[in-house]
Amino acid sequence: MKKGEIYTGKVLKVGFPNRGIAEIYDEDSAMPLFLRVKDVLPGQTIRARIIKKRAGRPEGSLVEVTERAEYECESQCNVFPDCGGCAYQTVPYEKQLEIKSGMIRELLGSAIGEERFERIYKGIIPSPRRLEYRNKMEFTFGNPVKDGPLTLGMHRRHGFHDILPAGGCLLVDKDVRLIVSFTESFFREKNIPFYHRMNHTGFLRHLLVRKGAGSGEILLDLITTSADEYKGLIDEWADGIRSLELDGTLTGILHTKNDSPADAVVDQGTDTIFGRNYFYEKILGLNFKITPFSFFQTNTLGAEKLYETAMSMISDINNKTVYDLYCGTGTITSVIAKRAGRAIGVEIVPEAVDAARENAEENKIKNVEFICGDVLKVLDEMPCPPDMIVLDPPRDGVNPRAMKKILSYGVNEILYISCKPTSLARDLPVMIENGYDPSEIRCVDMFPATTGVETVCLLTMGG
Repeated sequence: MKKGEIYTGKVLKVGFPNRGIAEIYDEDSAMPLFLRVKDVLPGQTIRARIIKKRAGRPEGSLVEVTERAEYECESQCNVFPDCGGCAYQTVPYEKQLEIKSGMIRELLGSAIGEERFERIYKGIIPSPRRLEYRNKMEFTFGNPVKDGPLTLGMHRRHGFHDILPAGGCLLVDKDVRLIVSFTESFFREKNIPFYHRMNHTGFLRHLLVRKGAGSGEILLDLITTSADEYKGLIDEWADGIRSLELDGTLTGILHTKNDSPADAVVDQGTDTIFGRNYFYEKILGLNFKITPFSFFQTNTLGAEKLYETAMSMISDINNKTVYDLYCGTGTITSVIAKRAGRAIGVEIVPEAVDAARENAEENKIKNVEFICGDVLKVLDEMPCPPDMIVLDPPRDGVNPRAMKKILSYGVNEILYISCKPTSLARDLPVMIENGYDPSEIRCVDMFPATTGVETVCLLTMGG
């Protein structure tokens, strides 16, 4: 098996991060071989090119799908599969859940033992919405091919330069699709250049759209370079947005300047063109004030399922102190505070902490406190010891040095909420070695049509 050779085989299974294992045959040896390939589905027959070896196993790049899996259906999206936003557009929803459960079973079963996993795994909870569930999307200005028309949309899968149109994106609702289509047409007709990431010229960069599933409020932020000659044009665009017939309520239109060479939204100054610079979202009876760049779960109704699931797994916390580490804007902290004696959230992003404090005040929650800082450092200065700890870390998981301090408290229960199962699989053995037994694992499908899944694991001291 040499680099560059192409083989045909059938995909046996897929694992995180969307890496399939295909069984192929080497004609020379007439023996079955196994190849890692991304962007495939179990049951497909594929052709793949060998690109390298990792850990003794060959890796390949997908050349083509020669035979679809028997369960596959037609995609409803007109840019699938070129857009990298959705991997499971052709997979019926129940099959999506089955595939994700299989991924979790293999990954966490390897981390803690298959027998233990099967004993404590309680399955995956479906998303209340299968489509149009995202409350936030960040769209990029560019073109689908070199010298092509101005386009507002998503990066082509595995592509850096090409931008595919998102006016028909099924992950957002029709208000967002209408706003995206209008914005693309408006600036295309005016012949306004987009920002070229290679030569650092141009004006239009991104459009950030947030819409509350519970409140129906809409907040827009147009991100451009700081060129002044288009100021009047932005006002004209905003007037056009305000004239659109939307089901939701447009609460704010913002303009953020960003001259950073990085292909990311960097706030180098934001002006409010219309309305206010935040919107409200409702979750489990609580109101949350959300600014353009503050973190909030992208699937509101799914987040309600996630938090209900998390709260159902823990024991009585009445009159107890609970740490919520990596708390973001304090959504789960506030939910915990409704049942706990005291809740303390820790978050490193100052804007998120400010929002968390405002949200607690908005909801008249008195028994909650938010501390701004790195969990690793803040744990040395906490006002009181915890009776329970909730971990909701970023994708990379818990800092190993912070984990050591967390485990040193010796609390009876730790609830780990993971958006990246591979990080949870890395952290679980460390926690087990320090006396914690996983006692229950549940998943919540927060990201239908994609490979992502949220996993909640309860660990108890001594089992």
